[in-house]
Amino acid sequence: MHYSIGEFAALGRVSARMLRHYDAVGLLVPASVDARTGYRRYAAEQLPLLIRIVELRDLGVGLDRIATLAGSSDPAAELRRVLVERRVELEASVAHDRARLDRIERRLRQLNGETMSKVAYRPIEPVTVYAARAVSPGSGPEHVGPVVGSLVSRLDDALASAGRPRMEPGIFWYEPTDDRLTVHVSYIAEDDPTPGAGYEVVDLPEVAEAATLIHLGDMTSIGESWATLMEQVVADGYRIIGPTREVYLVAEGHDPGPDWVTELQAPVARRPIGD
Repeated sequence: MHYSIGEFAALGRVSARMLRHYDAVGLLVPASVDARTGYRRYAAEQLPLLIRIVELRDLGVGLDRIATLAGSSDPAAELRRVLVERRVELEASVAHDRARLDRIERRLRQLNGETMSKVAYRPIEPVTVYAARAVSPGSGPEHVGPVVGSLVSRLDDALASAGRPRMEPGIFWYEPTDDRLTVHVSYIAEDDPTPGAGYEVVDLPEVAEAATLIHLGDMTSIGESWATLMEQVVADGYRIIGPTREVYLVAEGHDPGPDWVTELQAPVARRPIGD
């Protein structure tokens, strides 16, 4: 038994236009095409394939992946692989959407003044640190995170090999250069610091005035805290004039947790009137 394109489309609950598209990409070719009129006819045996295509498209599976299923010598096994792959993709998507929703909730609470301390302006004393640095290919967390993790491990190992103490708090600072970001990680040095292999002694200068903000918790929302600080700096008539810092006041171990307390610091100066 054969069906016209309209009949076949109705059975599969798709449009005739979509059937023509499936034909054009070679996914579901009509059983026959009238040479004179161009009318397409579909066989009853093609209906299970159409139903499978519709089902998988509704699940968000791409046509290219469906094509591998249609041409498989073991359709049942291939269908299982397709569904498992799609489940993994959807689970990742749900996790990302959940993270975005959490960020929205945190931002709403911040706007309501419920979860974040206010930006404060104060001087920062000079400090000498043991530091290591590396260049991140970008400023986003997907670039900076791996660089920071590697740097911290490298600095820990270098200080341990040199017999130098690892004194808290850790201080990280960031210097943008073109499209890249130089990342520095450091620990407070003792009174008579000694340089060594794998680290350097750095004197962080006094900052006459810095905008500061306390960030509570892990690093998943630290970008939002930085955004809050920078928005307030602009609103208060300041501009940022040097590398920003993160001072890890409470940080147990190297895996950020809910109990971490981080002070964000940005050196600032008053914007000229009319700027």
